[in-house]
Amino acid sequence: MRPKFVTRRALQLGLTANALRPVRGERAAIPAFFAGWLTGELAPHLLALNLADTAAHLARHGARTRADRIGLALSALTTAGLGALIASSQRARGEVENALVEALGPGYEGALEHPPDPADLATPWGQLALPFRMRNPRVRRTRDIAYAPGGKRFLLDIYRPREEVTGRPVLLQVHGGAWMIGNKDQQGLPLMLHMAERGWVCVAINYPLSPAARWPEHIVAAKRAVAWIRENIAEHGGDPSFLAVTGGSAGGHLSALLALTADDQGLQPGFEDADTTIQACAPHYGVYDFAATSGSRASSTRLKTLLARYVVGKDPVEFLDDYIAASPLDRVTEKAPPFFVIHGERDSLVPVREAREFVRRLREVAREPVAYAELSGAQHAFDIFPSIRSAHVVRGVQRFLEWAHARS
Repeated sequence: MRPKFVTRRALQLGLTANALRPVRGERAAIPAFFAGWLTGELAPHLLALNLADTAAHLARHGARTRADRIGLALSALTTAGLGALIASSQRARGEVENALVEALGPGYEGALEHPPDPADLATPWGQLALPFRMRNPRVRRTRDIAYAPGGKRFLLDIYRPREEVTGRPVLLQVHGGAWMIGNKDQQGLPLMLHMAERGWVCVAINYPLSPAARWPEHIVAAKRAVAWIRENIAEHGGDPSFLAVTGGSAGGHLSALLALTADDQGLQPGFEDADTTIQACAPHYGVYDFAATSGSRASSTRLKTLLARYVVGKDPVEFLDDYIAASPLDRVTEKAPPFFVIHGERDSLVPVREAREFVRRLREVAREPVAYAELSGAQHAFDIFPSIRSAHVVRGVQRFLEWAHARS
């Protein structure tokens, strides 16, 4: 039994160490992400389990043997590491708020429909106790509405307040998954439930997935969803004149590209006259260097091993212009709507320097504000379920979106 205690504590210490300093290398990126993501966002829960397991062991066996003492030392190191992860998560509150103040100006909250109070800014510990239970009785969901012909990959869900509303701003959520996996039920739920409770109408979409679908089918479908929203969302209480977009990873790429390619007729075959403008964009840990024009090694590897093989299906040298046309980094424009770019400092899948370069280029030309929050200690996908970090990010995105709506 005692060796098992040591093994459990050693395993947890290893996971904690990886969350603090993710293992580097292309082959290690995916396992380092999964282990670091779950450990970092569930640090309070894992800390409680670690302490409970250690206390139970001490009550049964004491600390008489060398194995006991090794296990206790490992437990102490794990406790310190998980405490550091929790402290890092709590810093998201200040990082998000400082990003908004820097971009929007001090006192920006005076324009908000719901100015934050201390309760809004505090960590909602009660909500975090069951992180995978994502339901809100004050929000109703309408499932599986077709926004275009083609089956289940062209369906959307609508989240809105339980009571009837009219003329409310709209938020479009685009899921991630490397353009190859994922669906509308899996991502963006904490943000959509939060915004719908506060009167917004939120729309989550499916879109065609690779390798069955080839680029640009993904963005064309997303633009069809925008066109559908403009034509139909009033029937569900939304205001078609204000549409913001968000998404993570591949969804961050698609949401940023939506915001930067308004009314691009080349991406709107058969519906060229549809209004596909976006009024605000909040991409999370997005892929911005689609064409690898920045020279980044990670971007070049992604281009060769994922995008060229499975998503686009074209030689990136011969058809470089097609990749550039799909790359937010190369599509920045002075007409960009307000942006709030959010990225984790420890992201193993999309390195943070990609977001930094996108923000730098966007700020050089855009007339509207560009806010950027770099979250210390955060991995990819930090917002999938309620956690300390995601709670502060959700509330910060709410403030950004309400600011954008108020000034529109």
